[in-house]
Amino acid sequence: MKRYLLMLALLVVGAGIGFAVAWVLNSMQGSEASAEKSAEKEILYWVAPMDSNYRRDGPGKSPMGMDLVPVYAGGDELAEDEVQINPLVEQNMGIRTSSVKKGKLDRKIQAVGYVEYDENALHHVHTRVEGWIEKLSVKDTGDPVKEGQVLFEIYSPELVNAQEELLLAKSNNNQDMEEAAAGRLKALGLSTEQIQELYDSEKTSQRVRVFAKSDGVVGMLGVREGTHVTPATHTMSIAELDKVWIVAEILERQSSYVEVGQKVEFELEANPGRTYEGSVDYIYPELDPTTRSLQVRIMFETNNEVLRPNMFARVTILVEGSELVLHIPSEAVIRGGLTDRVVLAADNSIYRSVPVVVGMEVDARVQILDGLKEGENIVTSGQFLIDSESNIEVAIARYEEAKKESEKPTNVTVSATIRGFDREGNRLRIKHGKIPEWNWKSMTMYLAVAEESLFDGLEKDQEVILELEQKPGERAKIIGVQQASEEQ
Repeated sequence: MKRYLLMLALLVVGAGIGFAVAWVLNSMQGSEASAEKSAEKEILYWVAPMDSNYRRDGPGKSPMGMDLVPVYAGGDELAEDEVQINPLVEQNMGIRTSSVKKGKLDRKIQAVGYVEYDENALHHVHTRVEGWIEKLSVKDTGDPVKEGQVLFEIYSPELVNAQEELLLAKSNNNQDMEEAAAGRLKALGLSTEQIQELYDSEKTSQRVRVFAKSDGVVGMLGVREGTHVTPATHTMSIAELDKVWIVAEILERQSSYVEVGQKVEFELEANPGRTYEGSVDYIYPELDPTTRSLQVRIMFETNNEVLRPNMFARVTILVEGSELVLHIPSEAVIRGGLTDRVVLAADNSIYRSVPVVVGMEVDARVQILDGLKEGENIVTSGQFLIDSESNIEVAIARYEEAKKESEKPTNVTVSATIRGFDREGNRLRIKHGKIPEWNWKSMTMYLAVAEESLFDGLEKDQEVILELEQKPGERAKIIGVQQASEEQ
């Protein structure tokens, strides 16, 4: 019986101990769960990753089919024009960013052009007498000619008579008449060699030969055999091919960047894949009123290359950058709509569209005149989807406000009355009138004084003219004091 009672007592004690241990463990687990629950952030609502205005009380899908993401208590509030994207969604969208850089942009002006003869190396052939073309050695425009080659033969009674005068003077041994007759033949176009040949042979030629004065090609042929010509007749033109002109048409908006001496590269449709180099030789003074383009002449030495007049050329004029400018990838710019803009990437996967003013575009880079700062990150891939969800009207209003702020004058003058002094804080208590340039109303306030010497000679209730200065990001301060009676 005693053994039974002992065992019963042991069971009761063991059950009590077990119950106590279980109660302690259960209390610890409950406190841990409470701690975890308290440590977990409270979910305020669920929002679409690409539209912060689409909110729901629980998880689900956005109108675009994306999973809603939670917004926790204590998180940063987004501005009206900002969009926050879940990092996982960022990866799925393939968002890429690039930084705003500052440096020189070398411009490349693209233009079309065509080949022309070098008019400085083009000479026209005219006869100095009236006559008929008896024999024509060149038949077509473009025929090659060599220096000294016979171009044509002309019959002219005037030339025949002049030859006979020289032979008559020679037979009479009249030196003066010989010299006069030889001079007349030279004036009529005969060369010294032809005159000497006549003098030696003592035979007149019914047909006088006309020779080419240089190598080249026939640029223009205006006569045929049997044509009656006079000194006014343009028989033909000979063009040298050592140099040619490329005449390019430059758009009016690009004309101010072109200067004489700039390097030029061009390709010909007749020889694709081959790049030629030249330089700007002359800029024509007038714009074409029809095409609104400026003609630019490019000098090119052929070096035995075959460049035919009126060949079409694709011209690139290389303009070196002269100053440092901000620039970004061209693909980052969203053009059109209310204004050109880019998507600015901030911390914590927050994005917002910002208006920008773009300048020149060179290759894959575009100049930014206003709207961005060096080092800022902008989106170069996926920006169109983000921009569609950003409140661009708010961004434009913010941009316009910032622009107005930057245009405010730094210095203004205003009439004021001195109300007190704070020499320890280097301040004056004043009552000033309206300052419309800064949108300030009339008020009494403390203003810092730039120099302690400005306190000299000032008294309470004194009427003064103050010169104020307010630089961007700084408080306004007094930089000049003038007594009201001294106002000019």
